[in-house]
Amino acid sequence: MSISTLSQSHSIAPTITANARSLQLVSTRVAAAPDTSAIPRISSQLLLDGGRELVIQHQGGEYHLRLTRNDKLILTK
Repeated sequence: MSISTLSQSHSIAPTITANARSLQLVSTRVAAAPDTSAIPRISSQLLLDGGRELVIQHQGGEYHLRLTRNDKLILTK
């Protein structure tokens, strides 16, 4: 079976068009991603200063940042 016969009998052209549209949408989403390089960063080790917990004071309240046994961070009020 030739390619022209296959495309006529199975209509593969719409699939190619749909895939091209999907690729365009994906590339648009990637291009529209926010620039995170301008956001300040600090390592958790530096922030915790060798400890496993710290208190962050914010608008009169206290938030506790804890390092779990599984090396996950938990922030609670």
